[in-house]
Amino acid sequence: MDLLFNILDKTLTGPPIEKRDFEFKLVPKTTRDVLKEYGLEKTFDPENPINTDLKLAEQFYKAGYELALRLGMFCPDTKRRVIFTEEEIKEALRNAPTEVTLGYGKDKVTIRSRKPEDRNPPVAEGSALGMSISEEYFIPLCMAIAQYKVIDIILAPTLDTINKREIRARTPYETIMGMYEAKYVKEALRRIGRPGMPLHGVEGAPTEYGYFSGFLWGGFEPDRTIGIALIPEPITLSYQILHRVVVNHLIGSPLEAGHMLNIGGYFGSPEGAVVGAVAAQILQTASMFPTVVESTILDARYFVNTNREALWATSTSMQARTLGNKVMNLGITSQVSGPCTDMLLYETTTIAIADSVSGVAIEIGTRPAACRYKDHGSALENKFFAEVLKSSAKNLKLTDANEIVKALLPKYEHKLKDPPKGKSFPECTDLRTLQPSKEWLEIYERVWKELEDLGLPRWE
Repeated sequence: MDLLFNILDKTLTGPPIEKRDFEFKLVPKTTRDVLKEYGLEKTFDPENPINTDLKLAEQFYKAGYELALRLGMFCPDTKRRVIFTEEEIKEALRNAPTEVTLGYGKDKVTIRSRKPEDRNPPVAEGSALGMSISEEYFIPLCMAIAQYKVIDIILAPTLDTINKREIRARTPYETIMGMYEAKYVKEALRRIGRPGMPLHGVEGAPTEYGYFSGFLWGGFEPDRTIGIALIPEPITLSYQILHRVVVNHLIGSPLEAGHMLNIGGYFGSPEGAVVGAVAAQILQTASMFPTVVESTILDARYFVNTNREALWATSTSMQARTLGNKVMNLGITSQVSGPCTDMLLYETTTIAIADSVSGVAIEIGTRPAACRYKDHGSALENKFFAEVLKSSAKNLKLTDANEIVKALLPKYEHKLKDPPKGKSFPECTDLRTLQPSKEWLEIYERVWKELEDLGLPRWE
């Protein structure tokens, strides 16, 4: 705990700064300065959405490392910067775990650090990430996802009611929800015959209250569950997040530190997003001592990582991070189209390929329709995601991945502003058998045939 005490002390003793000055003056200016110093301005190549130049990725890592040293993090509770010495950063990166084993019995899974073009497949985590779901569909959807053995870990969707009562942040309703999420998802796994499957939670907790309750006795078991400490802004370190970090370290549970940053946000350009994501990964490792780190890049125009700007930034950043240090990286797939559409599968393919060949250790899929619609997630896109993720690792080089993504982007890029909503879970799933509808299965088979024709073998 000495290391955590050191971080807490830094939040009280670091240089004072106002939030607006940190986010809108210091971060943008320092990012531009670093890009210029390292010769990385205007390196985004729209014709090649998957970066294939590992020397460029290595240069981005050096720039992101420098950005981490110059910026530090911002604690909004004390309005101070949390600054790290180079030795503190080096020590944190040296001590970062390179593997972790979760779960029980036949469903036990080991996550391992990977590099670009690593032939060992990443771990596939099934989900309807961040999606609000009706209570009546929560257990059936978790069961439907977990029935596919290609999926290694499960992350539950988000409950917005309990016993038909609305869940309100920082109220006892939220505290009850944290435990309900754990019990519901474990019940789903018991029913489907995978009681030892690893878990990830508490997904539905808007604050620390629901999070704490999810890890009480009878909830998420520490030796089976990856805890979640996601930072709303990439390099902001609030006490609300540190509460989660402290709890996970006290109970001995693996921890995901993470964030989403936007191209068009305060890191600016695609190139700025790359160095920002690298810096955030380094800073979160130094401040939160996590097991895995999510450093996600989205495009602010669509809130996806499946257009060419985000794909290039994601692949470049993932390569930079996996080449630069041994931290286990977690990726997500964030789509704007809905289930039972070929666009959802095309989007899923491009980002799953990009992360897989760039060295991701564990990937979460999927996040249909950017979470805009309640109940709009299903199991089949998760099966598809896991198959693409693992087949890409086994069969593709960066150059192969680039060619496949180039072929797929024209199939959906023009629809990103007005994507198809698709169908809800009960509309594209037989709730009695938990099997996909005939229409959804036919779309799945057709898209897989297209991928095989492009040179991606099916995962067996």
